[in-house]
Amino acid sequence: MYDYLIVGAGLFGAVFAHEAKKAGKSVLVIDKRSHIGGNIYTKEVEGIQVHEYGAHIFHTSNKEIWDYVQSFAEFNRYTNEPVANYKGEMYNLPFNMNTFSKMWGVKTPEEAKAKIEEQIAAAGIGEPKNLEEQAISMVGTDIYEKLVKGYTAKQWGKDCKDLPSFIIKRLPVRFVYDNNYFNDKYQGIPVGGYTGIVEKMLDGVEVRLNEDFFDKKEEYLALAKKVVFTGMIDQFYDYCYGQLEYRSLRFETEVLDCENYQGNAVINYTEKEIPYTRIIEHKHFEFMCQNGTNNPKTVITKEYPVTWVRGDEPYYPMNDEKNNALYQKYLDKAKSEDKVIFGGRLGMYKYFDMHNVIAAALDCVKTELG
Repeated sequence: MYDYLIVGAGLFGAVFAHEAKKAGKSVLVIDKRSHIGGNIYTKEVEGIQVHEYGAHIFHTSNKEIWDYVQSFAEFNRYTNEPVANYKGEMYNLPFNMNTFSKMWGVKTPEEAKAKIEEQIAAAGIGEPKNLEEQAISMVGTDIYEKLVKGYTAKQWGKDCKDLPSFIIKRLPVRFVYDNNYFNDKYQGIPVGGYTGIVEKMLDGVEVRLNEDFFDKKEEYLALAKKVVFTGMIDQFYDYCYGQLEYRSLRFETEVLDCENYQGNAVINYTEKEIPYTRIIEHKHFEFMCQNGTNNPKTVITKEYPVTWVRGDEPYYPMNDEKNNALYQKYLDKAKSEDKVIFGGRLGMYKYFDMHNVIAAALDCVKTELG
């Protein structure tokens, strides 16, 4: 009998397992995949750390979280500066003076603000009711049409008029020549990849891979006094209230015989006609490789958003009004549990960045272990 069975060897499960073991608890971690790390898993290909499940850049303004994650790895000084490709036109992201200058030929913040305000006024939007109206209210119609509309429709599989406004609110708009995507004080990528962080967290913890919890649910539940479940909360309850919606992804990764394919780690393709949302060139995440030299090969990944169906890997919760209401039913049911704790992006049905996952896991540990 273990003190804790942790379902999922991703970041939430690994943090909880590490802290529980440190507190003297007996822990078993299982994962249906053949590797630890969940979606932050990285593996070395041609001397390059490849982000197997899409780009992961660690960022936070919370010094406690930054110090915590740095206790497991040394971080480089990578800064996320994505570029957008719209029909061959290249624009800096997030929206900043470099973007506005390329879009309209403006040179000063005053000129950029005047152009955006002119377009906002022409659109005549009051209180934004959806993502399209919210985006136009932030950056005007030109940037919305070229850099938001097609990309977002691909990403979520829905027209921007049918998406909630909050999705776009987290995107920075800056009237300075600064391409840094995040506003956070601390940012970087672990030297040697993310897998090493999770390996250190799980050091000394019993881990069983290729083990699907639902193959032997009752048997697994009987193994421990408590269960930390990081999978889909609706699946745990056998979809008794209905199926929550998720968005999935498909990745095409290839090794190329060239030193430097695109000159940046992430380039977004914002026109709707191109089926992938972005191309990641993994070597540019590593500081010494950012100019593409020192390695005659490179590894790229094309990222395709796809409609999630049961059995696919769920990457993003669809946090619209309908799904949030359905999740609340599952959450109310979960509150009556005295044995199962739900955590992580899927267990809590919430879009989490990595620092949010760690913070949520540490809060859970404090509640559970004191």
